[in-house]
Amino acid sequence: MLELADVLAARDRVAETSRHTPLDYSHTFSAMTGADVHLKLETFQRTGAFKIRGATNRIATLPESDREAGVVTASAGNHAQGVALAASRMGVSAKVVMPENAPISKVKATRSYGAEVVLAGADYDEAAEHAHELEREEGRYYLHAFDDEMVMAGQGTIGLEILEDLPGVETVVVPIGGGGLISGIATALKGKNPDIRVVGVQAEGASSVAESLRKGERVVRDSVDTIADGIATRTVGEKTFEIIKQRVDEVVTVGDDEIAVALTTLLERGKTLVEGAGAVPLAALLFEKFDFDEDETIVPALCGGNIDMNMLTTVIVRGLVETGRYLRLRTVLHDRPGALESLVGILSDNSANIYAIQHDRTSRDVAMNDAEVELDLETRGHAHVEQVVTALEDHGYEVDVLV
Repeated sequence: MLELADVLAARDRVAETSRHTPLDYSHTFSAMTGADVHLKLETFQRTGAFKIRGATNRIATLPESDREAGVVTASAGNHAQGVALAASRMGVSAKVVMPENAPISKVKATRSYGAEVVLAGADYDEAAEHAHELEREEGRYYLHAFDDEMVMAGQGTIGLEILEDLPGVETVVVPIGGGGLISGIATALKGKNPDIRVVGVQAEGASSVAESLRKGERVVRDSVDTIADGIATRTVGEKTFEIIKQRVDEVVTVGDDEIAVALTTLLERGKTLVEGAGAVPLAALLFEKFDFDEDETIVPALCGGNIDMNMLTTVIVRGLVETGRYLRLRTVLHDRPGALESLVGILSDNSANIYAIQHDRTSRDVAMNDAEVELDLETRGHAHVEQVVTALEDHGYEVDVLV
């Protein structure tokens, strides 16, 4: 099993390729939670995520024959970029299989780092099946995204950096997909100080570890469904599961709505952009998915910032909806002069800012002398949303809240 010595050895191997990323105290999130919150900003890592660490350590420890044959791997995006850059820096050929629906930004970045990209499968697991086919056909070394001790050891160097920068840390919160990141970090932290608590976080739509721990054996989900594509794996690794059982204190889950709120709050208040997987530790803290004491020193590990711009738009809207700052509604007007003006007047009287209006006289869902209206509104919280809807209903409008 992976041990502290492996992580310590990995640190020397990855030093030239990976950055020692910042650990920043957050006044905002400390005030919001009552804890002493420090953010591990792995979003500022080369390739935008932690995966460069594990990929570098694994390739650096391969026999020369495997390096000459080249490597192949499967990834939803971040591991792909880490392998691509690490391989190119060491002169090793890399082929990466990514799901067909992988974010375009991650596909482009992987190619730009020098790897050949193959798109195959609906998710990570199906992409991995195709990568194993290439392994057999081409004789390449399969570089696993998480279930490999040398990959875990590389990721564990994050734990060493946290301890170096914040020796008094009490709890570290880490996202879990296949388990490589948390296995490495937990090994580093517990090896240095067994009293440090390690909390793992999964998305509810990809909660294989939480389910596996409840059942006492590895569970393979039929599918995954989450905005946190970086941790959207159907099962935890065999090796990582054993480490998690021994060295991780607790595993919790967060919903996509909570992830969206954490991401948008971090962007707005912390001026830091993360992807869905990077937001899950902060979501667990903000929504109190685990118990913590007042002023407890907590480090959420923000593991990556490679979010697709189209996804970012969706997540921001979702986050605004969840915090009551964006409202989309539909109502029906009698199609006569001044009807729309009256509606807008009510919204103005209640301080709702209009982003967009769609006015449709041809909808088959309304009477011939009516018009259907959809409005996108900026609101100031859930109480304000209720105020706006109530005001419209008090004036006789039937209101359907769409988001």
